[in-house]
Amino acid sequence: MNRFSSLYIGIFSLTILFACKGDDSRSCTTCSSPNTSEFVVCEESDGNASVNGENTGTPFDVYVSGLETAGAICGGS
Repeated sequence: MNRFSSLYIGIFSLTILFACKGDDSRSCTTCSSPNTSEFVVCEESDGNASVNGENTGTPFDVYVSGLETAGAICGGS
């Protein structure tokens, strides 16, 4: 293998590494209500909400909105 082939393989590998790294990101918010202790709701990479690591199968915005309608207070975490 010559130097240029190694360089191309290196650049390609780094591109794949950084492109896939962003796929694991998720955002979370802390919620509380008078009837429950504080808990964290996260938006998974598929857009669904998860609580305690369990995917709810419900879109994050819909899930949090439902919690707030039921009386929970959710804010950044």
